[in-house]
Amino acid sequence: MPEDARRTSFDLLTRYRTGDREAFGEIYRRHSPGVYRFALCMTGDATRADEVTQDVFVWLVRHPAGFDATRGELGPYLAGVARKFLQRRQREERRWAPIGDEATVDPQDDAQAEMTILRSAIAALPPRYREVVALCDIEGFTYDEAARTLACAPGTVRSRLHRARAFLAAKLQARVASSKAGSLR
Repeated sequence: MPEDARRTSFDLLTRYRTGDREAFGEIYRRHSPGVYRFALCMTGDATRADEVTQDVFVWLVRHPAGFDATRGELGPYLAGVARKFLQRRQREERRWAPIGDEATVDPQDDAQAEMTILRSAIAALPPRYREVVALCDIEGFTYDEAARTLACAPGTVRSRLHRARAFLAAKLQARVASSKAGSLR
């Protein structure tokens, strides 16, 4: 994102710190959908994603000075905060719910069925691969932004993303092959 966007996020946080509640509302409107999508991709549960999104913005209300515009953009920063909340939840719960309920899929709706299969395949990835898919492929972060969010090198992000895509391709190809074999019977 250009320097203007960074400046705008910093300006909004500065305005919020001086008592402008509308500035925080604008931050929330701009960034909550991305935080929610990331949390949903990582947990597979809309309720948990809502809770994590709320936790992130409650945390931001209490720690608005934590964001440093010289180090990057607010979106990746908030995704990093969400990641920390998700890790904390994972330690507390020690298990994740699968994405989607395949029983609710309308078999006549091919697009919905394909989306459910893709979400299930993403949910089956180990967290380190699921994170890079969520950040780079779903949220559109650059390798550098994802690297800052995940506290790793951009090369690590590229490598994990390559492996994640290979895992997804293999899983989806196996699913297609098994469905073709099932239809031949």
